[in-house]
Amino acid sequence: MFLRNDPKLKTRRKELRHNETKEEKFLWASLRRKKLNYKFSRQYSFGPYILDFFCVERQLAVELDGYHHLENKIYDEERDDYLLMHGVRVLRFWNNEVNDKIDGVLNKIKNELEFSHPDVGGGQVGV
Repeated sequence: MFLRNDPKLKTRRKELRHNETKEEKFLWASLRRKKLNYKFSRQYSFGPYILDFFCVERQLAVELDGYHHLENKIYDEERDDYLLMHGVRVLRFWNNEVNDKIDGVLNKIKNELEFSHPDVGGGQVGV
């Protein structure tokens, strides 16, 4: 199995990019083209999982959660544990945070990028 961008998941990644939520589009506009001084990829696969946004250089995943994540809490915890075990830090935000507090979301991401080392940190939700 490929640890990063498994070719078997290429079609699914492409589908997710073409069917992204409005919150993903909104956040992507602020992350793309190194707007935070680091390159992010969207719908990046890592192991068996597809991450909403991923900065390879800083080993930072940014995940957006909608209401359905309330029902998938155990899955999200297992996924975050897997990523942390492989040195990937995870920041999680609720969709409404992206809609209502985008500056706070971006500040939290910037802080993680600039002040945290790739092997330090943990899965966190919110601003």
